[in-house]
Amino acid sequence: MVPPNPANRRRPSVAPSTVGGVVHTLARQDARRIAARAQLLEAARPTDLLTVVRHLGLVQVDLTAAVAPSADLVCWSRLGSSYAPADLDALLEAGSLVELRGVLRPAEDIALFRADMQDWPGRGPLTEWQVEIREWVRANDACRRDILELLRSEGPMPARELPDTCLVPWRSTGWTNNRNVVRLLDFMESRGEVAVAAREGLGRLWDLAGRVYPDDPAVPAEEARRRRDQRRLASLGIARSKGPMCPAEPLDAGDAGEPAVVEGVRGTWRVDPAQLGQPFEGRAALLSPLDRLVVDRKRLAELFEFDYQLEMYKPAAQRRWGYWALPILYADRLVGKLDAAADLKAGVLRVNAVHEDVAFTPAMRAEVDREVADLAWMLELELDR
Repeated sequence: MVPPNPANRRRPSVAPSTVGGVVHTLARQDARRIAARAQLLEAARPTDLLTVVRHLGLVQVDLTAAVAPSADLVCWSRLGSSYAPADLDALLEAGSLVELRGVLRPAEDIALFRADMQDWPGRGPLTEWQVEIREWVRANDACRRDILELLRSEGPMPARELPDTCLVPWRSTGWTNNRNVVRLLDFMESRGEVAVAAREGLGRLWDLAGRVYPDDPAVPAEEARRRRDQRRLASLGIARSKGPMCPAEPLDAGDAGEPAVVEGVRGTWRVDPAQLGQPFEGRAALLSPLDRLVVDRKRLAELFEFDYQLEMYKPAAQRRWGYWALPILYADRLVGKLDAAADLKAGVLRVNAVHEDVAFTPAMRAEVDREVADLAWMLELELDR
């Protein structure tokens, strides 16, 4: 735990009200603390995994295991030594969490997506791309019906065992070219017809959505969008009202919350009013590169002034911090990167380097070392420095 000090408990400087168009004014440090607190990265750790996921809203599925799967890193960085990967598996098996579009969500949140599923590929005037997708699915309706019938009779199956009876192949300049069944399943998931029932190694087992998702009625589209924006802002604390398109979950907050400006940063933000005026006591944390605190690289640079890129796709000689370097949070600052790798065959977590963006004090180094040791313990590996 970071030793308490007056700076850690300073309250944000805000305008007295947003009534009449008044906008909250935040110091950059205040904005960072709001973001860290909203992401459950304060000194006082949460204790219940399902409560954590419900507050975060989602945990991204990424099976890159250079250190650990991202979902495990996200959950562990909040819960600490009380977390075990089997706990996440248990919630999925129990149906408390479900997978949708590559992220884990509380099962009850599916009701907030049903209206979009019913209106797939979109409501109102469609883009050219949406029309092309709709027509491709229509052209392959016989294959879609074959898949539904097989899942209905046989139960969960991986994509490789489902028949490819597509009349029109999927064309792409990327890795999905001619992967007809995989793309069709993705669109059928977006339509609410199929769902991921479980993971089998690196692959997904598909089943009828009605056998995976709870049978809750759809929330009307506009109300669902509003509630999703509110939930997202509550988990982010502070976000832009508009952001880039993201396939699984937006990075912005729409009209949720209240307007704010951050000193030294251009433009207007949306802030969760529940986070204003709250004390803050931080700690050290090791974050997944896909953690919601850091995944919005533009916000990361603007609020945290942190230089970071995921370097797994770079040639080794061009990497500055490592293949899957973990950002290091200390109180309200991102202070460095941990270059580590899990060697399961040798049974060790190897620490290749700790890159210090700022000079670590002895107290900082001791806390970071404790987090590294706890990470090795969670992974059931010996620590090799």
